[in-house]
Amino acid sequence: MAIAAYKTFRDSAIFTNKRLIVRDAQGFTGKKVEIYSLPYSSINMWSTENAGGFLDTTAEVELWTRAGHIKVRLHKGVDIRKLDMLIANALLKG
Repeated sequence: MAIAAYKTFRDSAIFTNKRLIVRDAQGFTGKKVEIYSLPYSSINMWSTENAGGFLDTTAEVELWTRAGHIKVRLHKGVDIRKLDMLIANALLKG
């Protein structure tokens, strides 16, 4: 069941009750697409960064997992503290 979804120009992240699904479009045209399906139990650490200044138009979430490191860029208007709570609740319930 989807709990929250975030979208940027080319990428998206969907938080479900069991996992995080990330769609990462790459390349100049965005035709190359990678999809990550991460169970919350595989996330070891995360960090968030909000959009700080006038020219900074994105917020970022970084996830470190057993499989590697994933960075998700989000729009400036995203409530990053709400996203922090969403990740924390998902990890602590698991």
